[in-house]
Amino acid sequence: MALIKLWLGGLIAHRAVRVVGVVAGISLAVSLLMALGAFVVSSSVSMSARAVSAVPIDWQVELVPTASPSRVETAIKKAAKIQALHTVRYAQVAGLVASPGKTTQTTGPGKAIAFDAGYAKDFPKEVRLLAGKLDGVLIAQQTAANLHVRPGDTVRIKRVGLAPASVVISGVVGLPDADALFQGVGLPKQAAPQAPPDNVLILPEAQWMKIFDPQRQVRPGSVRLQFHVRLARAQLPANPEAAFVFVTGAARNLEARVAGQALVSDNLGARLDAVRGDSLYARVLFLFLGVPGVALAAIMTMAVTTTNAGERRRERAVLRTRGASRRQIVIFAASEAAFCGILGVLIGMAITVGFPALTGHAPVMPDGLSLALSCALALGVVFLALVLPVLREGRSTTIAASRAAAPLQGTPLWARTYADLALLALAGLFFWQSASTGYRIVLAPEGVATTAVDYKAFISPALFWLGIVLFSLRITRLALRRGGGVLTAALRPWAGALAPAVSAAMTRQSFRLSFGVAMLALAISFAVSTSIFNKTYNGQARVDAELTNGADVTVFGSTDRPAAAYFNRLKALPGVASGATMAHRFAYVGADLQDIYGIDPATITKATHLADAYFVGQSAQSVLEILKRTPNGVLVSQETVHDFQLTLGDTLNLRLMDMRTHQYRAIPFVFVGVVREFPTAPKDSFLVANAAYLAQMTRSSAREDVLLKAKGDPAALAGRVKSLLRDAPSLRVTDIGQAAHIIGSNLAAVDLRGLTGIELSFAAIMAASASGLLLLLGLFERRRAFAVLNVIGSKPRQLAVFIWSEGLFVLAGGLLFGVAGGVVIAAMLVKLLTGVFDPPPEVLAWPLDYLVTIVGFAAVSLAAALVVTTRRASRSSADLLRER
Repeated sequence: MALIKLWLGGLIAHRAVRVVGVVAGISLAVSLLMALGAFVVSSSVSMSARAVSAVPIDWQVELVPTASPSRVETAIKKAAKIQALHTVRYAQVAGLVASPGKTTQTTGPGKAIAFDAGYAKDFPKEVRLLAGKLDGVLIAQQTAANLHVRPGDTVRIKRVGLAPASVVISGVVGLPDADALFQGVGLPKQAAPQAPPDNVLILPEAQWMKIFDPQRQVRPGSVRLQFHVRLARAQLPANPEAAFVFVTGAARNLEARVAGQALVSDNLGARLDAVRGDSLYARVLFLFLGVPGVALAAIMTMAVTTTNAGERRRERAVLRTRGASRRQIVIFAASEAAFCGILGVLIGMAITVGFPALTGHAPVMPDGLSLALSCALALGVVFLALVLPVLREGRSTTIAASRAAAPLQGTPLWARTYADLALLALAGLFFWQSASTGYRIVLAPEGVATTAVDYKAFISPALFWLGIVLFSLRITRLALRRGGGVLTAALRPWAGALAPAVSAAMTRQSFRLSFGVAMLALAISFAVSTSIFNKTYNGQARVDAELTNGADVTVFGSTDRPAAAYFNRLKALPGVASGATMAHRFAYVGADLQDIYGIDPATITKATHLADAYFVGQSAQSVLEILKRTPNGVLVSQETVHDFQLTLGDTLNLRLMDMRTHQYRAIPFVFVGVVREFPTAPKDSFLVANAAYLAQMTRSSAREDVLLKAKGDPAALAGRVKSLLRDAPSLRVTDIGQAAHIIGSNLAAVDLRGLTGIELSFAAIMAASASGLLLLLGLFERRRAFAVLNVIGSKPRQLAVFIWSEGLFVLAGGLLFGVAGGVVIAAMLVKLLTGVFDPPPEVLAWPLDYLVTIVGFAAVSLAAALVVTTRRASRSSADLLRER
C-alpha cells in the first residue's frame, strides 16, 4: 500500500498533465452519459404528463338501454381509482327550427345533450362560452349561425316520434372537444372516425329529461346515457409505456365487468398509445446524438494514454531494472486506473448536476442505471488504456525494447484491407436501403402493447462515423509519406529554407500527426453534426407549432363574428410585423363535410410560413401562383384526392352554404394542386381556395381568422391582442407557445435545450482537447528531440517553425475531415429520423455562430499548446535532458 501511495504521489507531482488528460476524458464521458440517461427519462415523463393533461375525458362508458346505471357506476369505481365521474345524456333530434326575423330557418338532424351537476367544474374544456350566459339552454356556435339565433331567441326542437318542444336560448358556446364528445363509443380501432354533428343544443339536465324521457319511451334507440370518467392521475406510472399498459389493462378490466351492459371508449389509452412511440423516438434521438459524444470522450481518453505510451514504456523499463516484479507493475497500473476512474466518475457526476444550473437550466439528476453504466464505462476505459498494455507486454518484451523511444510502425491491417473504404460503402448502402424503402424506425405492431426500435437504422451513421475516421487516417498518412514535394512546397512560404527539413520531420511523425488529425476530426464532426441537427430540430419544432397555430398569433372567429373586422386595429398594435386574413368555412365533398380555407395567395405568406413540403409535386411558390391565376381553383388534401380518385384539372362541385339563404348549394371549383399540410387545418381532409371566389359564391366576404406575425415575443403580442378584443369574447386568441404546449407530447416538441447545451458545450471542450491537449502531450514526448536541436544551435524561431507547422497541419486536416463528416452525418440523421419532423425540413439549418465558436476554441487551444511547447523547447538543453 505504501508503494502504491508513493507511485500515485509521484504521478500527481511529476506527470500531472497525463493524469489530468485521463481524468478529463473519463469525466466528460461519464457526465455526458449520465446527462443522456437523465434526459431520456425526463423527456419520457414530460411527454407522458403532457399527453395525459391534454385528454379531457379519459373514458367514455356508454350504457345499453336496458343496463342499470348504478351497477355500471360501481364497476367503473372497482376497475380503477376515479378522480371524477359524471353522466351525460344524448338525444337525437330530427331538426331545429327558429324564426329570429321575418324568415324561418330549419336545420337537419342534430343532438341535444345534458350534463349533470358539477360536470363543468371537472371537465371545463368541453364547453366555452361565446355569448350570453351558461345558465339555461346553450346552442353551439355553428348551429347558432345556421339558425341566425342569439341569446333570448326561441328554438323549436323536432323530436323523434313526438311533437316539437320549444326552448329559449341563454348562451352561444363553442365545443373545443366535439370530436371526442360525440364519438362513436365501442367502434373498432380501424373504423373511420365519426364527424361531430353540425347542430347541437345543451340543455339543463332536468329540462332535458322532461323533453326527452317521453322520446325514450317511444324510440329507445334515439336516447342514450354515458358516463364520462377521469382517472386519478396519481396512480398512473410516469413512463408512457407503463402508463399505456396500466390504463389499457384497467379499461379491459372494466369491459369485462360491464360486458353486455356498456361499451367503453378508452381515450386516454389511445393517446398514450401514440405517445409511447414518440417516447421511443426520443430515446433513439438521444442515442443518435449522445452516444457518439460518449464514444468520443472514451476514445480521447485512450488517445491521451496512447500519446505518451513511449514514456510509460520507459517508466516500466526503469521499474524492472530496479527490481520491480511484473505483478507490482500491473498493480501500479491498476492503481493509476482506479484512481483516474473514480476521480473521473466523481467529477462527471458533479458536472452532470452542476452544469445545467450554470447555464440556466434545471439541474439533471442521474438515475441508477446511468450511474451504473457510467462506472462500468470509466473502469472499462481506464483498464483498456492503462492496464491492458501492461498485460500485453508479457515476458517477451525485453527491457531494452521497453526503453525504445517508439515501436516500429508498419501498415495496419485495416489500411491493407481498405476497411475504411468498405465501411463508407456499407454505410451508403444501408442508408440508401433505409431511406428509400419508407421504413419506420419506431415500430408499434397492431394489437401489441409494446413498441420496438428498428435498430438497423443505427448501422449507417455508425459505419460512416468509423469509416470517415479511418479514411482521414489513410489520407493524412499518404499526404505525409508520399506527398513530400507537395508538403514542402506548401510549407515554403511559412518555413522558408527549413521547408524540406520540416517536411521530413513531419513525415517521420506521420503516425502521430495522422492520429491527431483523426481525433480532431472526430471532435469537430461531433460538434458539427450535433449542432446542425439541433438547429434543424429546434427550427422544425417551431414550424410544427406554427403549422398548428397558423402563425405567431392567431385570432379565430366565426362567420357571424369574423375576426377580420378588427384586422386594421390588430395590425396597428405594437409588436405586429405583418398580418393576413383567412376565411374558414365548411364544404361538402360528396357526403363528406370538410374544412375549406379561403386565402389571398399574394399576402398569406406575409403572416405565416408555407413550406414546399406542405405540397405534393410542386413548390409552395408555384402552387400559390397557380392558385392566383385560377380564381376558381382549389387545393385538395392528399387524403381527399386518394379517397375520391381525383386528377389534376378535374371540376369539383363543392356544396357550400349561401350565407343569405343559409342553404347549401353546389359551386364549381377546378382541382389545381395537392396539399399535405396547411396552417390551422386538420391533418386529414381539407380544402384551400381563393378567398375572393369563396366570398363571391357564398355571398359573404367574412374572413373568420386573422394571422399575425410578431416582431418580438408572440406571447406578449397575444396579451395585447386579448386586451384589444376583451369586448369580443367569441373571438379566440392563441399564440405559437400555446400550440407548442398542446402538441407537447409529440416528439418534435420535446425541449432539447438542456441536453443541447450540455452536448454542444462538451463538443467545444472535446474539440479544444483534441486540438490542444493531444498535440501538447505528443510534443512533450519529443522533448529530447528538441533538446538535440538546441544543442546543434537551432534558434527559437526555427524550433517554432517545426512545432507550429505540425500544429497547423493537424488543425487544417481536422477541420477539413471534421466539417465534411459532420455535415454528412447531420444529413443522415435528419433523413433517418424523418418520423420526428412534421413536416420534414426543407434544408439543414446551419448554426454559424456556434460553428465559428467551435473553430475558435480549437484554434485557441492549439495555439496555447504550441506556445507552451515552443517555450519549453527553447529552454536550455541541460534542463530538458535533466528531466529524463
